[in-house]
Amino acid sequence: MKLTWLGHAAFRIEIKDAVILIDPFFTGNPKFPGDHAAASKGVTHIVLTHGHGDHVGDTLAIAKATGAKVIGDADLVSFLARQGVSNVDPMNSGGTVDQGPFRVSYTVAHHSSAMIDDNGVSHSLGHPHGVVIRAPGEKTLYHAGDTDIFSDMALIDEIYQPKIGILPIGDRFTMGGAVAAMAARRFFHFETVIPGHYASFPMVDATADAFIDGMKGAETKVVVPVVGEAMTL
Repeated sequence: MKLTWLGHAAFRIEIKDAVILIDPFFTGNPKFPGDHAAASKGVTHIVLTHGHGDHVGDTLAIAKATGAKVIGDADLVSFLARQGVSNVDPMNSGGTVDQGPFRVSYTVAHHSSAMIDDNGVSHSLGHPHGVVIRAPGEKTLYHAGDTDIFSDMALIDEIYQPKIGILPIGDRFTMGGAVAAMAARRFFHFETVIPGHYASFPMVDATADAFIDGMKGAETKVVVPVVGEAMTL
């Protein structure tokens, strides 16, 4: 699996026969490396954790340009379909769908999910989710989406047994670094954990320092990603 952080909560995942974008927030993302074509090259699937603008991001443009399948909460993808996305796959918490090269499962997350359109109208876009990606020959990956810590993370670990975790650490809108470290240590058996949803806007934490400090002494390897640089996991 090749994984690239594209700033904020956006990640590109490359596996055999699929290129997956999770929460492709490019335009307006101050940490995005700037090459839209490279970030979306070969994309086959877009997986959305929830309906906030800093997660849906450039989904409409990418889906229309590439024909990539958009996977998300049923209410969210129904909304996107009305905006012109023709290839959608609705899901909800607890569900698993076989996408061919991989299976995607949706878990609960503690957050919100709505969007205000250009006319000032607020749209409720279902529920926030975490995402589990399982592909043959690859380690299972869990992207927690935007969330606080919750004790049922232990069930996510028991059911899916993810070896790679992506946890939000930015505080204010999600759990902060110290609490994210508590979640990783208390509820999961990750081999590798990667911080996300930070170092983007002034209102969220600028560094992963609190998370790194909280993970000291743990067996789990902490990988602090560099924006735009692919890593093999």
